[in-house]
Amino acid sequence: MGTGKGLLIFGVLCLLENCVSDCPHGLSSRNRECVDEDECVEIPNACGKNTMCTNTYGSFLCQCLPGFKNIRGDVNFTGINGQCLDINECNKEPGICGPAMKCSNLIGSYKCTCQHGYTRDNSSVGCVDINECNVAENRSEDICGAKGTCKNVNGSYWCKCQEGYTNYGNERTPCSKLDCNAFNADIGPSQSLGGLADILSMMRNSCLALSNPTTASDGKADGEALLEKLLTATDAILAPDHLDSSEDVSVLLDTVENSIRVIGPQLKDKRTKIETNKTDAEIAVQRGKTPPTGPIHLNNENASLDTDWTTAAGTGSYPGFALAALLSYKNLESSVNRSFEELTGFEKEGVDPSFQIFSRVVSVVVSNPSTQNLSRRVNITLRHLDTEKSTEVRYICAYWTERGAWSTNGCWLDQEYSNITHSVCTCEHLSSFAVLMARYPMKHTFGLVLMTKIGLTISLLCLFLCILTFKFCRSIQGTRTTIHLHLCVCLFMADLIFLAGISQTKPVGGCRFVAAMIHFFFLGVFSWMLLEGVQLYRMVVLVFNATIRPLYLYLTGYGAPFVILIISAIIRPKGYGTDEHCWLSLNDGLIWSFFGPVCFIIILNIFFFIITVWKLAQKFTSLNPDLTKLHKIRAFTVTAVAQMCILGLMWVFGAFLFEEGPVVVAYIFTILNSLQGALVFIMHCLLSKQVREEYAHFLSCICTPQKKKYSDFSSTNPSSSQSQASRSGQITGESQI
Repeated sequence: MGTGKGLLIFGVLCLLENCVSDCPHGLSSRNRECVDEDECVEIPNACGKNTMCTNTYGSFLCQCLPGFKNIRGDVNFTGINGQCLDINECNKEPGICGPAMKCSNLIGSYKCTCQHGYTRDNSSVGCVDINECNVAENRSEDICGAKGTCKNVNGSYWCKCQEGYTNYGNERTPCSKLDCNAFNADIGPSQSLGGLADILSMMRNSCLALSNPTTASDGKADGEALLEKLLTATDAILAPDHLDSSEDVSVLLDTVENSIRVIGPQLKDKRTKIETNKTDAEIAVQRGKTPPTGPIHLNNENASLDTDWTTAAGTGSYPGFALAALLSYKNLESSVNRSFEELTGFEKEGVDPSFQIFSRVVSVVVSNPSTQNLSRRVNITLRHLDTEKSTEVRYICAYWTERGAWSTNGCWLDQEYSNITHSVCTCEHLSSFAVLMARYPMKHTFGLVLMTKIGLTISLLCLFLCILTFKFCRSIQGTRTTIHLHLCVCLFMADLIFLAGISQTKPVGGCRFVAAMIHFFFLGVFSWMLLEGVQLYRMVVLVFNATIRPLYLYLTGYGAPFVILIISAIIRPKGYGTDEHCWLSLNDGLIWSFFGPVCFIIILNIFFFIITVWKLAQKFTSLNPDLTKLHKIRAFTVTAVAQMCILGLMWVFGAFLFEEGPVVVAYIFTILNSLQGALVFIMHCLLSKQVREEYAHFLSCICTPQKKKYSDFSSTNPSSSQSQASRSGQITGESQI
């Protein structure tokens, strides 16, 4: 046991002697001797990347590979205090590649290539100039175009254009023909537009200078000033806010578009935006040997354009310059609110719509010469001049043709992205655009028209009977009967004019007169209805002298509507009569000259009727009520309230009749309008006992025309005299009421 323990201690001591060495760092103990360690082999990546490791006795050294340098600048270092980074030889030694060569840095090295316009010379290590003019001839290509002369220079070339041709300031692009004859003031009807000749002269000089660079100054610096002069001169032409003919509009639009194509190459900025009193323009330009790509978005307050540079530049020969412009005219819509004869195919159920310009006129100009057949469609968003929208209105995208008329061929409305304030037009060609509003006349079914004619005829007949009754029936004469008489007269005239002229929109003067008369007489109906409410109030509240003087009745019943009519006609004379109906316009607020007084009268009458019913209830509960008189006033109040409800409810639906709405609204209005005459006849005539007796007496005289057996004046029958006196007293009491 003791021997085994001793052997274990001896083994542990031997292990400790091998693991714990007295050798310095970098040396290891082998067979009790200190031997050098090769750290470059035993330690993976001892120096780091892009380095070279060298072993030394007891240590090692690190050095950067060629093309790299130590981050601290030391030549020899260790992995702890050093790191190798790439040396950019192109920056360290400018011109390291030699003339006409371009240096490209590589990791640990660099590369030399020839600059653009040079090539490697097999006989030397350097680069020599490429003669592009000769290369073009060898490839059977005319690098400068048919009217351009190519001249070689070191590393490049340039094209000199003949007079009448230009390369838009890019000397290494083919020469394109520049048509300056479009600005000839002697051609076309330019003399009819004051100031247009000055624009043509100015743009012709600029066009000739652009096509002859040797005589032009720094055209690019003058581009903005030239654009401002063009738009200022255009403002002067548009200052009267109206051009006389479609031909003048076409000449102006073409001149401005051609001018922008000439001014565009002279602009120094890629984006130019300018606004004047009558115009708003934004122009985007691109220059370069290769055609530009990418989207284009131009916008102003009234419109926006979405297209791309491929469409703007064209797919044919690229002249080194591309342009896209959006120009908005702020008052030209009044001059082109005509010429709709080419708009066809919009008939809706056999009814032709009326058209109206509903946006600013916008011109889109691009450098692409083939604008009539674009490779891609463009989107033009136009802001509406008004937010009016109804089921009887349709928006249309149209463009101005060379013939001076509006057309929709190749343009249509994008329903998905359009809304009540903006219309998005998608077009296959470019020109001047606008949104047209096609308004369709309200169309009523045959049944509705027939119902209107039959109902109003019956109503007019009943009102005529009411007028005769109130005028000649002596037993009911009084203030209230006078009110009913003139209420029926106003209602009769309003229905008669409504039936005969509500749809007669031509001539315009006649239509306005019809609308004014309907306005006046319907206001008269409600004015006399107000007087009836006042009369009932006075009958209940004022026990004595409850009548109203006829002068006051006429001043209120006819004077108030006449004053409202005169004021409305002075403020909004064009509001009487529309394209669809001879009634008040719904667009400028004139309709409230009718609905405002109507609402006021209904509210005031409701107040009078409430007071009347309250006072009646108090009188019925009094100690000695005059029941006969109170029952009559109560009956008068019931009929007056029913009459107000009928007329008021009719115009609740009438408020929506001349605007968009379901057909059921038109039917309800027609039924109420047709029944009001019959209901007035029933309530005020047939339900009145005295009127029925007068009718019976009148009919008996007609049906039994035999001679009377005795005279009323010679009769001495006491009972007959007593009956007649009793009846006379009854009539007198009714008249007082």
